[in-house]
Amino acid sequence: VQLQASGGGLVQAGGSLRLSCAASGRTFSSYRMGWFRQAPGKEREFVASISGSGGSTYYADSVKGRFTISRDNAKNTIYLQMNSLKPGDTAVYYCAATTGWGISRRDYEYDYWGQGTQVTVSS
Repeated sequence: VQLQASGGGLVQAGGSLRLSCAASGRTFSSYRMGWFRQAPGKEREFVASISGSGGSTYYADSVKGRFTISRDNAKNTIYLQMNSLKPGDTAVYYCAATTGWGISRRDYEYDYWGQGTQVTVSS
């Protein structure tokens, strides 16, 4: 499966952005999906994950209550709605996919990765 992330940009603190990740293939609903991010000089970290049906989601503590992951299987797309953005959210955001049930927060479990989209939050 090929993944294409989009929707990044520059936003002021307190603002919102919605990231999208479009996937190729006809079995999109069989993939659990995740969002990860990597800030300059830091390791890649988990942000959110969603099951193939969309019925289960999981968030990093740092974004819980501010970010929402969702998916539209008819459009082969997942989304990350980011509200109340903080300068600490500045990073390149990557979407990822892997087969299997439920959710996963471990990057090594993901087989497919998008190219990343830059999110910059100014103070």
